[in-house]
Amino acid sequence: MLQNNFWKKLNPAAFALAPMEDVTDTVFREVVMSTAAFDKLHLLFTEFTSVDGICHPLGRNAVLHRFKVNQSETTLLQKNQIKLIAQIWGNDPEKFFKAAEFIARECSFDGIDINMGCPVGKVIKQNTCSALIDQPNLALEIIDATIKGSGLPVSVKTRTGTHSHQTERWIGQLLGSDVSAVTLHARTQKMLSNYPADWDQVSIAVKVKQRMNADIKILGNGDVNSYNTGLKLIENSGADGVMIGRGIFTNPWFFSEDDSQRDVNEKISLLEKHIRLFQETWNSSRNFSILKRFFKIYIHGFEGAAALRASLMDSRSHEEALDAISRFSK
Repeated sequence: MLQNNFWKKLNPAAFALAPMEDVTDTVFREVVMSTAAFDKLHLLFTEFTSVDGICHPLGRNAVLHRFKVNQSETTLLQKNQIKLIAQIWGNDPEKFFKAAEFIARECSFDGIDINMGCPVGKVIKQNTCSALIDQPNLALEIIDATIKGSGLPVSVKTRTGTHSHQTERWIGQLLGSDVSAVTLHARTQKMLSNYPADWDQVSIAVKVKQRMNADIKILGNGDVNSYNTGLKLIENSGADGVMIGRGIFTNPWFFSEDDSQRDVNEKISLLEKHIRLFQETWNSSRNFSILKRFFKIYIHGFEGAAALRASLMDSRSHEEALDAISRFSK
């Protein structure tokens, strides 16, 4: 029995922000938490990090920025009682064991999540992530190695199948392990994000869990575009919670007391906070262009937004970006 397994005490309608590459770093997680109402956001995840990189003595420094947690973020996590989980990926059980040992020894995460859902071609070719859906024995070895290496609660984020839905078979196999939770993206690998999420598959996963009498949490993921939508999907599917991915890009106030769209001043103020915190955190160690994918989140829905967004996209530093905002605000 794992000690301090927070999944067992999880909110009955849990909300999580999905792990996203070059998105859910310590800066964006803090920005999202700064807008969140107490007890409306329960789980945060790091960007997904390669176990090959963690285990490589020379390559480790190239990936460990993904595990960075600012002290200001830690303060918000503790204040709002939010759990922070490290997400990792790969296909070698021994490296998962070693990476899990490192995470438990060197980091302060509440749990580890294994990426068995990413559908990107270059990742699949490495026989990792959603490719593991068709290799259940290897997947179960990886879960077991991660639990033994870390002693932490371990969860899995996955999809319903590769080319067709295999939810009943695949979830049944996962729930036969000692995993603490499964987040099911209600699409197949082949569907990418090009088709509507099929939440009937989440309901099937819940029924498999009930039939197996498994004390494991099931979260659903896909097309959760508002907080109220998330509550309805939890109610209709029987899931223990939902994970929000692209929904945060339409509204960074997703988890606030009132998730309605904000006025121009609030949007610009939050963007300025994001830019300044990014600079303070990363200085020149991360490419400024990463910030550009966030500009549309804030700069839309008001007069002059397109012109301001164009100016921001032309900027090459945080000083230039803040200057563009200042000129717009005068």
